[in-house]
Amino acid sequence: MHRPGLGALLRPPHRADARRNYEALLAAAAAVFGADGPQASLDKIARTAGVGNATLYRHFPTRRDLLVGVCVEEVEALCAQGEQLAVDQAPGPALLGWLHAFIEHVTSRKGLAEALMTGRSEDSAVIAACQGAIGETAAALLAGAQRAGTVRDDLEVADLLALVNAIALTTESTGAQHADRLLRLLYQGIGPRGAQALS
Repeated sequence: MHRPGLGALLRPPHRADARRNYEALLAAAAAVFGADGPQASLDKIARTAGVGNATLYRHFPTRRDLLVGVCVEEVEALCAQGEQLAVDQAPGPALLGWLHAFIEHVTSRKGLAEALMTGRSEDSAVIAACQGAIGETAAALLAGAQRAGTVRDDLEVADLLALVNAIALTTESTGAQHADRLLRLLYQGIGPRGAQALS
């Protein structure tokens, strides 16, 4: 189920066969855009999904419609991952695990986000909805870690996301190992004053 802020941006078909094609196209687009960038061949996306071009254009009339679909689906998956981590893990590790996923999301999808930011004026609604959903997920995980006493209580979610975004952008060319090191150093700074930092 789509989150309230994102659901209005996508209208998946109700028929089972059409829904399968729609989902196959989004999965193929995520893979092809990830490998080839936002200007990737739409023909290649249709072939990867196992459908014809007519089916692609019926579901996604323009390249930007497909970019929006991929962006929204991936943000929803990122937010769902945060919710699941909150159920499966203690608050501190849940926040840390989600921030790792957030960094990976930012670095792997930078080109898609930039394509939307430089596009149509209506794309600003997409960006705002995605940012809102990410902010809500981060806020919930941060609040849980603060209640558990594993993160300093004066840290605000906007500050946390700005710091983690900076790590993602700084380590784009140096890799995941460097990002992991910087994230762990960050945790030493946001841990409770005078207490042991998150493990």
